[in-house]
Amino acid sequence: MSFGDGDPPSGTHGEAKYPSFGPSNPTQSSTATGNGESSIEAIAHKIQESLSLSKRHRFWETQPVGQFKDLGDASLPEGSIEPPSPLSEVKSDPYPLPALYEWTTCDIDDDATAAEIYSLLSNNYVEDDDNMFRFNYSKEFLLWALRPPGYFKSWHIGVRVKSSKKLVGFITGIPARIRASTVVVRMAEVNFLCVHKKLRSKRLAPVLIKEVTRRVHREDTWQAAYTAGVVLPTPISTCQYWHRSLNPKKLIEVGFSRLGARMTMSRTIRLYKLPPSPVIPGFRKMEIRDVPAVTSLLRVYLSKFAVAPDLDEKDVAHWLLPRENVVDSFLVKNPETHEITDFCSFYTLPSLILNNANYTNLKAAYSFYNVATKTPLLQLMNDALIVAKQKDYDVFNALDVMENESFLKELKFGPGDGMLHYYLYNYRLRHALKPSELGLVLL
Repeated sequence: MSFGDGDPPSGTHGEAKYPSFGPSNPTQSSTATGNGESSIEAIAHKIQESLSLSKRHRFWETQPVGQFKDLGDASLPEGSIEPPSPLSEVKSDPYPLPALYEWTTCDIDDDATAAEIYSLLSNNYVEDDDNMFRFNYSKEFLLWALRPPGYFKSWHIGVRVKSSKKLVGFITGIPARIRASTVVVRMAEVNFLCVHKKLRSKRLAPVLIKEVTRRVHREDTWQAAYTAGVVLPTPISTCQYWHRSLNPKKLIEVGFSRLGARMTMSRTIRLYKLPPSPVIPGFRKMEIRDVPAVTSLLRVYLSKFAVAPDLDEKDVAHWLLPRENVVDSFLVKNPETHEITDFCSFYTLPSLILNNANYTNLKAAYSFYNVATKTPLLQLMNDALIVAKQKDYDVFNALDVMENESFLKELKFGPGDGMLHYYLYNYRLRHALKPSELGLVLL
């Protein structure tokens, strides 16, 4: 999710959440490569120094989130910042909208509504800083992302123009159980905040944020998790996207990346060449019968991290069973003992290629959850790259969360030049987390 100020910066519509395509800019990426508490403090101080008092985060300074001024204050307790209110005190009516607009609850199961959401997002949602690429969520992806076990239709919120019924605003929440340290907390994962480009001056984004918060509270949920590409008060962790070329010729031709110094196209293609098929014995696609074993693997693995989802078998079945062009999952089953020992997964999020005569679509895989117990993680992820290449993906993206940093450079991933910030709403951690302490991937 990209929350915003009363007058939201561009990132609150998603633009800054784009995974920093292209080769890294060392002057930018070096500012947060440590990604511990000191780097977040440095970012916070830099932001505060660059803003006049009148332009600081007025909205967020009134919200139950970690504040920059509290960084390093060990006396503040970990956990909820504000206690829950009695449900009877939560507003029963939606927040007022400008006179020309009205609320709608978006039924993602309805084909016409799903098409409207797709159209709004594909034309107005996340773009890179240079306006060369824009996320292109498929209907199948949205159905997967917005309908996990126990989801609330009321948390899929739209704004329509009263006269034409055109959908011009959107925000969503889904329920999740997220463990922070040793405490499992019911949260909302908030995402897809999008306002039509022509209406960005109408102050619809803050009202969408307030409304999703109200509806989440109505279901007795008081915490939320979200991400943004901009620095707001206050990130629990700051992570970096890394990119691994699978189709380097196309990536260079569309401007996603560029030829390295003293490199020719043919040498670049050879550099990124992969074996034709996976090489780990027992490596195969996940099936429904594997859900209990994969759940067990994941629960043990995710327990190592300071913040991670608390997944049961229903969650694993929903999020990780393969769906064509949505999510792919593979595992390693020991040919002799028949034990499932390792697991890897990635989801599909293509982008429209803007203003290019030869290409319209960039097929991107995003690393999801991976567990290596018997096979080295490097080898497991190399096989993940191989199957992604077999499936005609152009690029494989990964955040430096969990243990991902251990394979990124070796497998020829290159760092992007932007950061992704993770936030918790109404929940304080005592210390900011390194990416390697974070076991959570938000779509």
